Amino acid sequence: MEVSLAGKSVLVTGAASGIGEAVARLAVSAGARLLLTDRFADGIERVASELNSASLVADLLDPKAPKSIAAAARAQLGTIDGLVNAAGLTTRADFRTTTPEVWDQLFAINARAPFFLMAEALADMTSRGASGAIVNILSMNAHCGGADLAVYAATKGALLTLTKNAAHAYRHERIRVNGINLGWTDTPAERVMQSETLGKGAGWLQEAAAGMPLGRLLLPEEVARLVVFLLSDASAPMTGVALDFEQSVTGAPR
Repeated sequence: MEVSLAGKSVLVTGAASGIGEAVARLAVSAGARLLLTDRFADGIERVASELNSASLVADLLDPKAPKSIAAAARAQLGTIDGLVNAAGLTTRADFRTTTPEVWDQLFAINARAPFFLMAEALADMTSRGASGAIVNILSMNAHCGGADLAVYAATKGALLTLTKNAAHAYRHERIRVNGINLGWTDTPAERVMQSETLGKGAGWLQEAAAGMPLGRLLLPEEVARLVVFLLSDASAPMTGVALDFEQSVTGAPR
């Protein structure tokens, strides 16, 4: 089985680090041409330079960002054949402490921006009568989520539903839309969240890893392999699927 993105133009958000960066690197090695976007200028420019790819600094909190990102993708690449919504916030927010501002911020970046980026990609594909693929980075928290992740879980639940809705709406156009319900992954952002924001210190990773079946957290490179597979024709005709990518089995006793 050949997993190739040769000749495909792909837009990847959140590509300055972590999962987005890992996806970008593997997609390039699979033959894709990329537009990479992130709000962190230094990170996105570094990755784009190393991969010889186009880039755009954009903040998904801005309602106009999806349209400007899509316009840049069309200008730099000509078409949008694939989209990976990897950008996201994991801000802790529960029923006791969440403010409307935090709610709006999480939904803006984790649900609103992916929706309008999908809308732009779908419009480009259908205008050309072309097939395409979209992959949304979801979360195992979409099934419920911890108490301190109530709003984050809701945003990923919303994006899961939108993933399936888009897959159903565009199935006859041969546009495939899938998602990955991601488990606990060792990314730079997660390291900052756990060690600094939540105050768990430098030893948090070793402690967390000890409780996992593999003795470690998931790696961005492992997620990237699945993303590139879903983007590629090798995964056709799979669509409307939200894959649980986790070290435990959903519903099984722990």
